[in-house]
Amino acid sequence: MSYTININGQPMTVDADGTTPLLWVLRDTLDMKGTKFGCGLAMCGCCTVHIDGEARRACVTPIQAIGDRKVTTIEGVGETDTGKKVQAAWLNIDVMQCGYCQAGQIMSATALLNAKPKPTDRDIDDAMSGNLCRCATYTRIRAAIKEAAGLPTHDTRDV
Repeated sequence: MSYTININGQPMTVDADGTTPLLWVLRDTLDMKGTKFGCGLAMCGCCTVHIDGEARRACVTPIQAIGDRKVTTIEGVGETDTGKKVQAAWLNIDVMQCGYCQAGQIMSATALLNAKPKPTDRDIDDAMSGNLCRCATYTRIRAAIKEAAGLPTHDTRDV
């Protein structure tokens, strides 16, 4: 079946079975490799995208469920003001080690800051709890979120 979906502000038409997860449409059909496969069970957060501004797991979201909602991926989030701030903070704080989970981390952090521009530590914990990092850069992730929000933080590069 043919689906036209709005990805990063552009209408894109794809032929796919309606039950195909958005993740595989993005990666295999549209060749957008930024959204990663991690677990396939919506438990690790590697595949996080925004659907109408909310963080969602693309690995369990069937293409038929998208309809006319807007999808933003890691390839497009930097075009938003909040996404730019988050990406800049990620680089400034030097969050990444292996980097595999970071697209999903950035997408979740951006959704958080769009919903709560000045999050508390509890807000950060709640929003980021579904994103796993094998390298355990959680302290730097928190610092980068705070920096992007303009909140006080300490230098975590020595952590």
